[in-house]
Amino acid sequence: MSKQKDFFDKFSEFLKDIDLLKSFIPPVHKAGYPFIILFIAGTIIFSIFSDFLGWMGIILTIWCVYFFRDPERVTPKKDNILVSPADGRILSISTELAPENLTEDKEKKMKKISIFMNVFNVHVNRMPVSGKVIWLKYIPGAFFNASLDKSSKKNERMISKIEIKKDVYVYVVQIAGLVARRIKCELEENQSVNIGDRFGIIRFGSRVDLYIPENFKINSLENQISVAGETILAEFDNKNVKK
Repeated sequence: MSKQKDFFDKFSEFLKDIDLLKSFIPPVHKAGYPFIILFIAGTIIFSIFSDFLGWMGIILTIWCVYFFRDPERVTPKKDNILVSPADGRILSISTELAPENLTEDKEKKMKKISIFMNVFNVHVNRMPVSGKVIWLKYIPGAFFNASLDKSSKKNERMISKIEIKKDVYVYVVQIAGLVARRIKCELEENQSVNIGDRFGIIRFGSRVDLYIPENFKINSLENQISVAGETILAEFDNKNVKK
């Protein structure tokens, strides 16, 4: 009993230190609270059986809080830009057909920027551009490693079609990964959105693909590390945007 009392005393001290840690740890996304509570409950249960398991639970709880962090971002005050929708490494920049070919032109090609989020990246997604949500489409699928090209076509995903101006669209595709099993998109059809706004989260390692018109100027490179809401991925000129 004395060992358990010592452990709980130390755990109580840890909880008291949370207020101090708040000045160093960014806010937590609301989607993370159920997991954090679950990790804390598991830590208490594990500690009954072993101090070692209890401390492992504390470490995992800290990691869970870290994973669901939701830091503030400063979006550039510049017109006609697209910023990164996700933190992570830019896997590839290519030209492909619009996702799912859900356009009037079945052969419409667009530039695609793919960003991979590992388990240590911030997983809160942000709007790459201001506009209007035209439609949302959820597509069930597999759970291949999100760093693989086939994950764009095979994995579970959520597609958001955003209209920048009349008949000019970008597609934001949230893709589940090998570990990620839950895509959360907080958008609604016909909703107006602003660049840099939070719009969802993908849990535990995943990918976001961004499809943009071919005549947009790419300002990013493959293997570059991007920051959601801050890194400028591309620019466009409203006057010369092709419809």
